[in-house]
Amino acid sequence: QVQLVESGGGLVQAGGSLRLSCVASGRAFSSYAMGWFRQAPGKEREFVAAISWNGGSISYAGSVKGRFTIARDNAKNTVDLQMNSLKPEDTAVYYCTAGASYSGAISGSMNYWGSGTLVTVSS
Repeated sequence: QVQLVESGGGLVQAGGSLRLSCVASGRAFSSYAMGWFRQAPGKEREFVAAISWNGGSISYAGSVKGRFTIARDNAKNTVDLQMNSLKPEDTAVYYCTAGASYSGAISGSMNYWGSGTLVTVSS
């Protein structure tokens, strides 16, 4: 069993930065692929970024590529999402997710989900 807790959300002006963190419980963290998804009001949940168990594979949604960076620290059971040059359209609840499959980290077919952290970007 893995529990995921996100933090770091908040209100920021367009062009600003935020760093989201996700702390995972459980000994198997280092074996899981990790991902970040987001859901804006009235919209479906969408993929943001994914990282394989050892950090060797990373993927980003086209809308965030070049602005967001995903990284993990298996010693600390954490995965972070550094978000720069934020835009109003980045406003959403951001969810951390964990699972056995890297492809699942991209498709959203994952075993574990956090409860989310709200990011609001003002124009």
